[in-house]
Amino acid sequence: MRKATEEKALHVQDVLGPGYTVLEFEETTATSEQAAAAIGCTVAQIAKSVLFKTKEGDPVLVVASGPNRVDDKKVRDLLGQKVKSAQPDYVLEKSGYVIGGVSPVGHVVKPVAFIDEELMQFDTVWASAGTPNAVFELKPQDLPMLTDGTVGDVAKR
Repeated sequence: MRKATEEKALHVQDVLGPGYTVLEFEETTATSEQAAAAIGCTVAQIAKSVLFKTKEGDPVLVVASGPNRVDDKKVRDLLGQKVKSAQPDYVLEKSGYVIGGVSPVGHVVKPVAFIDEELMQFDTVWASAGTPNAVFELKPQDLPMLTDGTVGDVAKR
C-alpha cells in the first residue's frame, strides 16, 4: 500500500483535504470483499458507492455497507421519486469514476446522496477513492458532511 499517485485518486485526496489519506493497493479493491481483504477489515466496514439515476437523468448516490444490496424502493421513498440502476457509461459521465472505483466525493455532477444507516455502527469505514485499487478511511459520521447526504434505511432485507 502507498499514498495516492493516480490522477483520480489524487483528485479524491484534493477533495477530501488533509484530514484523510487516500491509499493505493497493488491488489484490486473493486468489490467490497476484495477491499476488505486488502485492508484487513470486515466487509460490512466497506462503504460502497452505488449510483442510480432518476427518470429525469439526475444522479443519486447511495453509500451502502459492503454486504448490503440497495433497495431501490427504499431509495425512491427517501427521494420522493423512482430511481433505476445506472449503466457504466452513465456512472463514468456523472461521477467521473469507473464502476469499482466510485468515490462518495468529487463527482462531476453532484448527486443527491443517501447513506446506509448500518454504516453508523462502526468506528471507522473505508470508501473507494476514485480507482479500483484506491481507498480512504473515515468515520461514518463524516459521510453526511462529505456528501451532503441523508442517513437512512436503504438496505434490501
